[in-house]
Amino acid sequence: MTRFGISIVPLTERLEPNRELVRVADQAGLDLVGIQDHPYQRHFLDTWSLVPTLLAETDRISFFTDVANLPLRPPAVMAKAAASLDVLSGGRFELGLGAGGIPDVIANFGGPRRTPGESVEALEEAINVIRLLWSEERSVSFEGRYYRLDDARPGPRPVHPIGIWVGAFKPRMLRLVGRKADGWLPSLGVLTRGEMRAAHEVIDAAAEKVGRDPGSVRRILNLQGLIGDGAAPSRSELPVGYLAGERLAGPPAWWVETLGGFVEDGFDTVVFWPVEAAARQVELFARDVAPQLRPSG
Repeated sequence: MTRFGISIVPLTERLEPNRELVRVADQAGLDLVGIQDHPYQRHFLDTWSLVPTLLAETDRISFFTDVANLPLRPPAVMAKAAASLDVLSGGRFELGLGAGGIPDVIANFGGPRRTPGESVEALEEAINVIRLLWSEERSVSFEGRYYRLDDARPGPRPVHPIGIWVGAFKPRMLRLVGRKADGWLPSLGVLTRGEMRAAHEVIDAAAEKVGRDPGSVRRILNLQGLIGDGAAPSRSELPVGYLAGERLAGPPAWWVETLGGFVEDGFDTVVFWPVEAAARQVELFARDVAPQLRPSG
């Protein structure tokens, strides 16, 4: 079944409007809220502090990191935090995970400076570490180039199988998604629709090569825009935190047709980033767009 959600920009000055967007999404029956994770961004609240706050203020909607910044978040501690959030919320947390796309800024903030190849290797090790620490084993060990565990004790256990959804755009990372991740989490604008179609094929081939069913890898699409008759604001008119690429704009019927094309391309989850941080945008998405794309019956 196709699932729908929103993503919010965790701007400090937008805390109360974001609370309202999330409340509306929860009450309207949407499935997910994503929150990006850029610890070095001085305008942002800390994502791993904001998520539990909003979980406590909602009843049914799930949250995910869109995506967690691995170089600045040790995977063993992140595994503990994710499992704890899942337990405390009754199974309403998923883990979006990224290799860190701004290496200079990450290094300036105290993180490691990694080459693209090293970033892929570290992310693969991190997935191994996280899954070990979510296991039922009494003690786990892992020896990698970037991360290690020595007689580490897992716990708590997540109350549902937390998905590890990887933000990936280039072939080597896409192949990692196919081999090992639970989901692929790209953004329209970073990749074009044609590039995403090609990426699906890379993921599918990598999954099949290791004996996985490509259909077991979820496909979650981030896209930003405006629902209505006006034009979407330009990048220069938006605060920090929005993607530099394409911003969609059109009335609800246009959104239904456009998103239907992405669903046909293979995406099972659509995450809407409203470029206008207004509850009305979430209401339109939940009432006039998402229901038209859910299977009837």
